[in-house]
Amino acid sequence: MSAMHADSSPAAAGIRPGLAVVITGGTRGIGAGLARAFLQAGAEVLVCGRNRPAGPAELPGAGGRAAEFCQADVRDPEQVSRLVATATELFGRLDLVISNAGGSPEAAAAAASARFHRSVIELNLLAPLQVAQSANAVMQTQDGGGCIIMISSVSGLRPSPGTAAYGAAKAGLHHLVTSLAIEWAPAVRLNCVAPGFVDTAGASGHYGDADGTAAVRRTVPLRRLATPDDVAGACLFLASPQASYISGSTLVLHGGGEPPAFLAARTDG
Repeated sequence: MSAMHADSSPAAAGIRPGLAVVITGGTRGIGAGLARAFLQAGAEVLVCGRNRPAGPAELPGAGGRAAEFCQADVRDPEQVSRLVATATELFGRLDLVISNAGGSPEAAAAAASARFHRSVIELNLLAPLQVAQSANAVMQTQDGGGCIIMISSVSGLRPSPGTAAYGAAKAGLHHLVTSLAIEWAPAVRLNCVAPGFVDTAGASGHYGDADGTAAVRRTVPLRRLATPDDVAGACLFLASPQASYISGSTLVLHGGGEPPAFLAARTDG
C-alpha cells in the first residue's frame, strides 16, 4: 500500500484483536472498505444491508476471513434491534458501531416532494440515531464501554445544492455526536468522519465519465479523490486507544478542501 494511503495493518491500527464491530451499509463502497480494514486489523466484523449478498464471495473479507452478515434496513427500529442483538450473540459484546449506510440521489429542492425529503433525512439522520441508541444500550452495560462513529460528508459542512436535504441531514449528524458525546459519556465515545470526494464503484454517478472524474480530481488540493482506505484509516484511528480522549468531534477528509471560487474568477492585473 502506498505511503499516501491508510495503513490498515494490525500494528498500525492499534486495534485490539477480537474487537466486536458492526458496520451498516458494509457490503459495498466505503462500507466494504471499512470492513476489510477492520478484519485485517484483527477485529470481528458484522455488516448489514437491505439486500442479502448472492453468496459468501460477495461479502468483504481480508486475511482469510470474511465479515458476518445480517440483513437489516436501518430505517426500521425493530430491524436495528435485531442487528445489535445479532452482533452481541455472535461476538459476546459490541465494541464499535460505524453508521455508514446513507446517500441520496440528486433532486432540486424546489421540485422534490415532502416524501422524498423525509426519506432522505430518515436514512441519513434518524437511522444513525436509532442505531446509536440501540448500540449505546449494550455499551453502557459492558466493561470498557464502546465507540460509535458516524460516516458523514463535507456536504454537511458547506452548501449542498442538488442534495439539500442530504446536506442538512449530514449537518445534523455533526451536531448529534456533540450532544450524545455528553449524554453517553464516559462509557461511550462518539465521533463523525466527513469525507469529501471518494473514489468508489459508484463514483461515476456523481462525478461523470473519466473526464468528469479527472476534472473533479483537479479541484482537490492533493490532486486525487479519497479512497475507502483513507476513510478506513480515519476510523481505525478513532476506534483505537490513541483516540481515547477524542469524543464529540468531526474529522474531515477532503484533501485540503475546495479552493474559494473567487480565486478562479478573479483577474490579476
